[in-house]
Amino acid sequence: MTTSLKIAALALAASLAAFPLTASAQTAPKTVDPAIVDAYVKSTFGSAPQEWQERIVPDETLKVCNKYHNNVPSAEADAITRRELAKVVYPADGNFLGDWKSGAKIANNGRGGQFSDPPGTVAGGNCYACHQMERKEVSFGTLGPSLTNYGKDRKFAPEEAKMAYTKIFDSQAVFACSNMPRFGANKVLSEQQIKDIIAFLFDPESPVNK
Repeated sequence: MTTSLKIAALALAASLAAFPLTASAQTAPKTVDPAIVDAYVKSTFGSAPQEWQERIVPDETLKVCNKYHNNVPSAEADAITRRELAKVVYPADGNFLGDWKSGAKIANNGRGGQFSDPPGTVAGGNCYACHQMERKEVSFGTLGPSLTNYGKDRKFAPEEAKMAYTKIFDSQAVFACSNMPRFGANKVLSEQQIKDIIAFLFDPESPVNK
């Protein structure tokens, strides 16, 4: 399932009642019957090309999150994070930092994986849809926490950069049933793109840390 379709499907569940990105066992005010969501998604995308039909089929992790409306039991949450962590592919050279200027462009790019995108469209992270990153930015979403001073607050530690890489590559490997897309696992962003975003978060010269 692509990032945009995953978000669309999740959003159908009663507008998904404001789930925090950093909760591992998120609590919803009420449950929504997954069958209702599935039926709505199928009716909405019923006339879409076969390629898109295949993309809206939830994988094992999403099935569990849908079943428990993201209020997943601890045992299931542990199983999700173990399964998803096994999907994370780290840079062979051990370097997690790319070019922060390229990372800034990727963070601002919301294209990719949409019906309106022409073939060959390079996907972006669309990070500002959920997070504030630069203090000077006036247009950003608040579904996720502010990421201003992200690297500075973590003292630019290499292990923190690796953790951030893990979260962007596969958010479910860090927090079960996170709403954040699995950018690397679902091949939305390349390894280099993720490294560039990590640099945007961690480079001392990045406006994120100013």
